Amino acid sequence: MASSGQEERNSRPPPPPPPPPSNPHSKISPYVLKLRSAPPDYFYQPPVKPEPVDFSAAPTGPYFFYGTLTDPLMISEILEMPEEPGLRPAYILGYECKMWGQYPALLDCPGSVVEGAAYHVRTTQDAERLAAYETGNYRAVDCLIRYTDGKEPSEDLGYTFKFVGNPSELTEGAFDLKVWLRRMGRHAAADKLEAAEARRRE
Repeated sequence: MASSGQEERNSRPPPPPPPPPSNPHSKISPYVLKLRSAPPDYFYQPPVKPEPVDFSAAPTGPYFFYGTLTDPLMISEILEMPEEPGLRPAYILGYECKMWGQYPALLDCPGSVVEGAAYHVRTTQDAERLAAYETGNYRAVDCLIRYTDGKEPSEDLGYTFKFVGNPSELTEGAFDLKVWLRRMGRHAAADKLEAAEARRRE
């Protein structure tokens, strides 16, 4: 009988191992782990959820443009303006441009100069429309805009769209607005730009 009982004990599955000890090096506290496993109604729910606040709303003020937005017609179309806006020729110091596909990408580069044009964005809606046009690969950052038209003010603290996408997608190259306009089929805008440049050279 003893051997029979011993065989019965041997045929039973072994007991489960004890739970592993908590990791002393873990940065997650037991309280946080408990909260993660809590049901959705465990926390206080306000009767009316407050409206979300966007602290990164597109800023207003002077903007420096260096690519397709140096075309006033493009700005008027994006902002749904009845006429083309007036732009001031300007430049910013400490940046360079590379190419992201067919578009220029602004990057930090101490000592380098990027030429373009400036426009004063007056409403958050207009700033948001411009940001949407630039896509999530660009972000509005602070910059010092220096004007070259001899008018006052001679400089402004403003914003420009800096490239924040994948730098491995960038290539060397230069952006030519007239070439881009003709590639997009905007021949009238390219002709107008060439005529304006010819008048400035006279």
